[in-house]
Amino acid sequence: MWMAMPALVFFGIFGLVPLGGVVALSLVNWDGIGEMSWAGLANWATVLTEPATYHAIWLSIEFMVVCWLVQTPISLLLGVFLAGRSRYRAVLGVLYFVPMLLSAAAIAIAFKALLDPNFGMSLAFGIEALSQDWLGDPDLALYVVIGVVAWQFIPFHTLLYQAGARQIPAALYEAATIDGAGTVRQFFHVTLPQLRYTFITSSTLMLVGSLTYFDLVFVLTGGGPGDATRMLPLHMYLTGFSANEMGEGSVLAVLLVFTGLVLALGLSGLASFRKGSQMEGM
Repeated sequence: MWMAMPALVFFGIFGLVPLGGVVALSLVNWDGIGEMSWAGLANWATVLTEPATYHAIWLSIEFMVVCWLVQTPISLLLGVFLAGRSRYRAVLGVLYFVPMLLSAAAIAIAFKALLDPNFGMSLAFGIEALSQDWLGDPDLALYVVIGVVAWQFIPFHTLLYQAGARQIPAALYEAATIDGAGTVRQFFHVTLPQLRYTFITSSTLMLVGSLTYFDLVFVLTGGGPGDATRMLPLHMYLTGFSANEMGEGSVLAVLLVFTGLVLALGLSGLASFRKGSQMEGM
């Protein structure tokens, strides 16, 4: 207990105290400069009845689910592939990890230039299909952002699966080979079951992390075109700092924290439930 006290104090100072301050700000009217005035639950009522709030929540959910569907299989396959001991796989692992070394703002600026219909990839490759306005089309913008996010964060989750795959005992594969299992059957009946906790960890980081993507989206699209990419983190920023409605922005921040907490606890509970079920069957 005493060993955990420094971490608990650190978390209390830098986690719980700021969160309490945000909750308090959600109950006042404040433009960020002038005097505060008590608002009670008026800010909550305003935010929870605005269509823009539910649009931002829906976009965040869509973004989160599609990001997971895109990143998980690619990360899993790359991680298992790179878990091999071949020298060329180690070199590929270093190359794949390069996007993680770049800042989100730099990546957004680079892709914004590449996707520009006037002087981006369309001119570089001379392919007509690339000349469309990727970030200016409301039907494409969100999925383009998802692609850029996947490009940046797939290496991180690949590293998780690579580490998990390397912890699988070789004896399991030897036994599967003796039983006549090929590479595909070994993947589905040995590798995947052994990576279940890595899968839950990666999914937790991926889903909860999807609620925090702000800098890349802000630089890449600014929430546009229109409100096609105005997800909850960006909606919170624009409400609080651009519209100078710090009270309503704080309400959105509390909703964001609550959503992330529910997701994290739900996935953690799923992991505990699966572990308990397996222990009961032993």
